[in-house]
Amino acid sequence: MNVNQKIQVLFRVMFCSFILTSCPKEPPIDNTPSIGHEVELWRYIPFNAGNKLAVLPKNASLQFLGDLPRLDGATALYPVYASFVQATYPSTENYNDYSIGIVKTTTTPRAFTNLINGDVDIIFCAAPSQEQISMAAEKDITFTLTPIGRDAFVFFVNKSNPVNNLTIEQIQGIYSGNITNWDEVGGSSSEILAYQRPPNSGSQTALESIMEEIPIINPPVDRVKEEMGMIFEYVAAYRNHGNAIGYSFLFFTTEMINSNEIKLLSINGVSPTRETIQTGEYIFSGSFYAITTGNETENTKKFIEWILSEEGQYLIEKTGYVPIK
Repeated sequence: MNVNQKIQVLFRVMFCSFILTSCPKEPPIDNTPSIGHEVELWRYIPFNAGNKLAVLPKNASLQFLGDLPRLDGATALYPVYASFVQATYPSTENYNDYSIGIVKTTTTPRAFTNLINGDVDIIFCAAPSQEQISMAAEKDITFTLTPIGRDAFVFFVNKSNPVNNLTIEQIQGIYSGNITNWDEVGGSSSEILAYQRPPNSGSQTALESIMEEIPIINPPVDRVKEEMGMIFEYVAAYRNHGNAIGYSFLFFTTEMINSNEIKLLSINGVSPTRETIQTGEYIFSGSFYAITTGNETENTKKFIEWILSEEGQYLIEKTGYVPIK
């Protein structure tokens, strides 16, 4: 198995895409211009007028009246499971509280904790880390992972950067500290500012899987960004960091951030698109899951079955992800 094949296998196993620590942003109360890189989850609240959720062309075949599955998940997946809720849950419930309601989005680490503690029935995340598996095992809990869609881990640079493509080996060189100047990878002569996420965040875990056994350089404190949106800010043009590089996930980048100040890099000559994610041609592609603990209620089982149906997969695609089917 060559290095590319090994990384693709590792990445599919360890695709912990969506551990994002972005906090839900409330609607602005004045006319102060936005910098454009904040995550405004209030725009995706189910049943709120004018929300940005995907909708079915007709009423869903599944309609819950009671015993509603309690949901939680990653920030970037909230738009898709909120669309499931809007299609199948009653409009009479209050879905406005992100942290304690029946439909939460508390970031992946907290979602796994809530699932392990029995506070929710389903979480929408990428595969658990070994630490999360061990936490569950301590309570004799085993996760059940149902793949429901696919996304891609992407690298991006300032739009003015002449570099459009990197190889896996060049990514490894940049994040190990062995490649420090853009002229080593076909760009202009300038220092590479490689931004990272904190340890145990999903995107950092994904980077670690790409690096295999190669140690990641310990960056200066100001190059580790707690919130995913902050990486976009520092790579964007107005920060004058045209020599920066960052990473995130395709849906979060193109739908929830959608900055015209950055550009996505192709990897090994392949751009991250829905088509290349579906086929696996883009090497950093992986699944995300509906995750339970094996003690599903009847409604929980029905909900997951419906997500895998034509209707559920339609909402995944219309949201902006790649359907699993």
